Amino acid sequence: MKKRIFQKKHVKVNKIPTENGLRIIPIKYWSHSSLMSFLRNPLAWYKRYVLKIYDTPSNPSAIIGRSCHVALQNFYGGIKKEGSIELGLEYLRAVPDFEINFGKAKSFAEQKKKRSAMEKEYLQAIGYYLARPPKHHVLGVEVVALAEVDGLALPIKAVSDLVVRSQIDRRAVDIVDHKFVDAFSKDRAHKTLFIMQAIFNYYTVKQKYGKPVRRFIVHECRKKKNADGSSQMRRYIIDFADCKESFAVFHRLINDATAEISRQRLYLPNPSDMFEGENSFDIYRLGLLE
Repeated sequence: MKKRIFQKKHVKVNKIPTENGLRIIPIKYWSHSSLMSFLRNPLAWYKRYVLKIYDTPSNPSAIIGRSCHVALQNFYGGIKKEGSIELGLEYLRAVPDFEINFGKAKSFAEQKKKRSAMEKEYLQAIGYYLARPPKHHVLGVEVVALAEVDGLALPIKAVSDLVVRSQIDRRAVDIVDHKFVDAFSKDRAHKTLFIMQAIFNYYTVKQKYGKPVRRFIVHECRKKKNADGSSQMRRYIIDFADCKESFAVFHRLINDATAEISRQRLYLPNPSDMFEGENSFDIYRLGLLE
């Protein structure tokens, strides 16, 4: 594969006053995806979130998941099932080949077969979800919000799949998140990734709607049919009333990560990263970001 040569870009930075002068922070805000990317692979994070280079192909599974999200965005926005499914399929078909990591499928015929399999898996997955879709009193769909949080040096940003009226607290709202997976999560509502994501959404939705936020509800849909005939759907609930310790850890993690990116440092690759390990190591090996 031909290596792409990166040109160094001018990077806009934030300057935040400290006791010792100005501290330079190379990003404007944290999001759940950017924080997880930084923790997993600092060099890949720097390339994407600081230099704004978006050239890493996505795995078929991620594209199928995004297509399902497009379908649900339209379904909960008021479009009927059939139309929503078709809009998700249109999105999947519009993704160009160069944005897909086909893996071992190198020839045109192999890639065409892979795309056909992706469409089949998408239709199966969204069909499972929409067979008996969860019902909500929807207040917002794909809600994008930025929040200033006391005690954090940077704002945080999140996208909430759905903001709905809470069924257990009439004064409050709940946040609903959809995930399309190959296997159900083992730790359920105690999964750290779910809790960290939930807190990002908590602060942004609370600020945007000006109402208490009670729960973060995750609907997982397994894309492959369960051999035992059990439900393809699982629901996990995080009640923010029980997350006091998690909020403290969240604040500490965000502030530690902010301090880490604001100091002078070398950004090193993580070759074991299953998503961007090879790409980040190639960049490091060739010295393209030096």
